[in-house]
Amino acid sequence: MAETNRTEVYVYERVVILSSCVLSFFGSLLIICTFARWPDLRTTPRKLLVYLSVTDLLSALSYFYGVLRSFDSDSGDCIAQGAISTFANTSSFFWTVAIAIYLYVFIVKSSQRQANNLVLYFHLISWGVPFAITVAALSLHKIGYDASEVSVGWCWVNIQAEDHVLWMLLTAKIWEFIAYVTLPVLYMLVKIHIHRAHAALSEYRPILTSSPVSHSPSSMADRKLTIIPIIFIMLRMWSTIRFLLLLTDSPAGHNPVLVTLHGIGNTFQGAANCIMFVLLTPSIRSRLVAQLCCRGQDKHWRSESVSQNRASAHTPSHREENTSPQTWENNEGVTCT
Repeated sequence: MAETNRTEVYVYERVVILSSCVLSFFGSLLIICTFARWPDLRTTPRKLLVYLSVTDLLSALSYFYGVLRSFDSDSGDCIAQGAISTFANTSSFFWTVAIAIYLYVFIVKSSQRQANNLVLYFHLISWGVPFAITVAALSLHKIGYDASEVSVGWCWVNIQAEDHVLWMLLTAKIWEFIAYVTLPVLYMLVKIHIHRAHAALSEYRPILTSSPVSHSPSSMADRKLTIIPIIFIMLRMWSTIRFLLLLTDSPAGHNPVLVTLHGIGNTFQGAANCIMFVLLTPSIRSRLVAQLCCRGQDKHWRSESVSQNRASAHTPSHREENTSPQTWENNEGVTCT
């Protein structure tokens, strides 16, 4: 492909997308850290979310390097970055759908055992299929420089390959299209099941007026079931639009606004999951706040202890004995989770 057809990636676009990569990296890392920090959070759905966060973290790192380098030709690091992002991005699609399938079986089919038995297959498919596709693409030299036709500075499928459209479908787009259909259907079925269960329970257990429905845990979970597929589609649709524009040779695919939205959509998934499942989850958010407050109080107590120790060096020993019990009493009043 001629160099004149290369999509220009401006400095401000790179800054915005790099920032999105950083947010996604730390968001994914926070999900992993909260899972490791508190054992009671280690439920199977959270484990699946951690696996998804691993792929999002890997995607953020590979995209960050690609946008930072802003490749303009095939090179060894271009191919390596393209391979890593291809594997991570495709695996992310599989894990996103896997979580939806798990919740569907667990809630609608009311079978925790059957849902847990699916986890092994989730691993085999969500890691194995992307790995096989990536190895095949590498072996056939299909990964490389794509002139930012359906990327934003990073490498993906070599635009010079005659069958580049086929490999774009195999390495991402076909799985993306499947996720577009599967996620809304599965989450809608789960929502319908929950609403029917609530309607049946309401015949025997009236809703208390002192507990507003809008603030109940079930209503919050219900809203998340609506938002999850919407966020996925809103983030990924810009990449799909540019792919369709490439198929029609439309110059609109070079539009800077569309290019920026594509860059943010491909790199922000980890941050979006963190907002949904950490920052907007009251139990986890309160633990994080308590942890931060506890560290702040502990740091303040340590500074006071150092000051008192320095002062005690110039005072009689009986003053040190008088102040010590009060200091320890204050410290014991701080509760860390």
